[in-house]
Amino acid sequence: MTTLTTKERAGTGHLGDRIFSGLSKGSGIALLVIMAAIAVFLAIRAVVAISDNQGNFLTTFEWNANADPPYFGIAVLLFGTVVSSVIAMVLAVPVAVGIALFISHYAPRRLATPIGYLVDLLAAVPSIVYGLWGALYLVPRMTGLYEWLDDYFGWTGVFAYNGTPARSLMTVGILLAIMILPIITSVAREVFRQAPATHQEAAMALGATRWEVIRMTVLPFGRSGVISASMLGLGRALGETMAVATVLSPSFLINASLLESGGGTFAQNIASQFKEAGSMGRDALIASGLVLFVLTLLVNGAARLIIARRREYSGANA
Repeated sequence: MTTLTTKERAGTGHLGDRIFSGLSKGSGIALLVIMAAIAVFLAIRAVVAISDNQGNFLTTFEWNANADPPYFGIAVLLFGTVVSSVIAMVLAVPVAVGIALFISHYAPRRLATPIGYLVDLLAAVPSIVYGLWGALYLVPRMTGLYEWLDDYFGWTGVFAYNGTPARSLMTVGILLAIMILPIITSVAREVFRQAPATHQEAAMALGATRWEVIRMTVLPFGRSGVISASMLGLGRALGETMAVATVLSPSFLINASLLESGGGTFAQNIASQFKEAGSMGRDALIASGLVLFVLTLLVNGAARLIIARRREYSGANA
């Protein structure tokens, strides 16, 4: 009896199989073409702006792209984008993992189901709603926290506070953490539910506590999934526009304190500057968008490398 290879079996399959295979390949190729087209467009427009720029694109602390000659740089925007996203990740990931574990392994089903629905609904709330809530509710109530941080940690300089309105990178980071929390929780919850039941039962049969079962079987299995979920959340934090623009009081200054007004992000700057920008100003904004595009690709590439290196712990395929 002749054994057919995978390629030969695909070639002799039903018409529907061949159509599905062609559509799948076409979709993958189309995605690559679209990504390449976006990258080429951003690069062409960015080169035009950077070639006429009289400042250093990477280190200048000003944004006067409409001036003649233009003088702008992304130092403040890069700092604000990275810092606010890091704050969001530090706050959101541990809480999201805890909520996901509670829903999947601790809460009774009659409680876990409505909590799961609530988390999924929070992930669907529009950004502008979070922004309005942050500006009208969160900002006025951050003063007490800022004063407490200043009393106990103000000596570090990072948490110094002078009583100004709490429209700072710290507030933005907290708001972004709330926004990305449902995304990370939903993905992590589904990954934890896929942990092999036989491994968990074997650990319990050996006398392990529930936490020991989670630590030895569930968390190692779900590590790659948690990393992927975190990268999804980080992608939203890096590119968030309306919520940040609503809450942050931007300025092209880098303050040592996270509690003081100042800084900005790529997406917020593009949204606020685009309407008044001229031809060169739009090209400059597109150049900053190219940096955000590259930053996002680097973050996702790093996540894929981490997942690939930790495959042996979770059984995930790269």
